[in-house]
Amino acid sequence: METIHELQRLASPAPKPQSLAWDGSTLWMGSRETKRLYALNPAQWTVGWTCAAPDVPWGLAAVQGELRVICSDGPEDLRVIRRCLPGHGFDGKFSLPCPEGMGSHLGWDGRNLWVSQWYPQKLIALGADGQVERVIQLPFAIVGQVILDGMFYLVTTEAEETDDYFLTRVDPRLETPQVDVLIRLGFSARGLAFDGKNFWSNHREANQIVSFARPD
Repeated sequence: METIHELQRLASPAPKPQSLAWDGSTLWMGSRETKRLYALNPAQWTVGWTCAAPDVPWGLAAVQGELRVICSDGPEDLRVIRRCLPGHGFDGKFSLPCPEGMGSHLGWDGRNLWVSQWYPQKLIALGADGQVERVIQLPFAIVGQVILDGMFYLVTTEAEETDDYFLTRVDPRLETPQVDVLIRLGFSARGLAFDGKNFWSNHREANQIVSFARPD
């Protein structure tokens, strides 16, 4: 299988970059180590606003000018979805529990938030009150997601300790979703964002953020 065409491999402004989201102008990154969010200008690779998260920001999604963030919660590391207002901070009153307390990455399709669960290998659509509306079971771990043109683009792996990570497309519009493994990333990736032209992912253990061309 072909490997992605890397366009840039840039030093992360904080160690252990974990989550990514694109809001139309800004690339948002959440660091596992610092437990902060960072607003990045991808053209000049500068940091604008930054904000402390309630705990580790595992997953990010841009939602109508705001951010939704999967965060750890409590000593048992239950996962909850928090609301962050760029330029202001986190809304202390907003908290949606992830199904079964598990969630790693987030997507937004214009109506629903989708939580991905790594080890259960599920994509789960949530309603406005956090109720489960749909579950898509997949045959591999999901370590990043973004929704484009009604389809999921995922970073997936079947072997966490290797460099065998892939960009996978899932079409949920079919009763039985169609799954296509598109291309190999070639590094242990975390998170996924799309800036309208190219993809971004984190090589977390190398403290790098990588952009790569959308495969044909």
